[in-house]
Amino acid sequence: MALKKRSKVNAEFSMASLTDMIFLLLIFFVLNSSVVAPNSLNLKLPGTSQARLKSDSKTDDVSISRSGNFYLNGKRVSATALEEALAKKAGRSSGTLDITISPAKGTPVKHVAFVMDIAMRYQINAILAAEE
Repeated sequence: MALKKRSKVNAEFSMASLTDMIFLLLIFFVLNSSVVAPNSLNLKLPGTSQARLKSDSKTDDVSISRSGNFYLNGKRVSATALEEALAKKAGRSSGTLDITISPAKGTPVKHVAFVMDIAMRYQINAILAAEE
């Protein structure tokens, strides 16, 4: 009884055709990418309309302690006095008034929100300087 030899499948693979396809795809994408507009993202970068900052503008500092005490430029004031003082300064100011809100670490958010609400009511620019 004679056994037949099994014919082995040729496992060789030609990379030439694959290389040609990759090269053609590369050319296709390079040519199509030059057609796409480079300003596809309509970004407006920050800039300034004024040549320099006003040197006479002073930023007021509103500090808030952990217990809820308010300090305007280092002087302790009540909540109503703080609102009156900021309203008066906003009324006197010819331009925009800027304040810095500096809450102590662990200050309840309601006190910070109170000062930010005052700033919003009188159109005051508020900068929150929070500790980490």
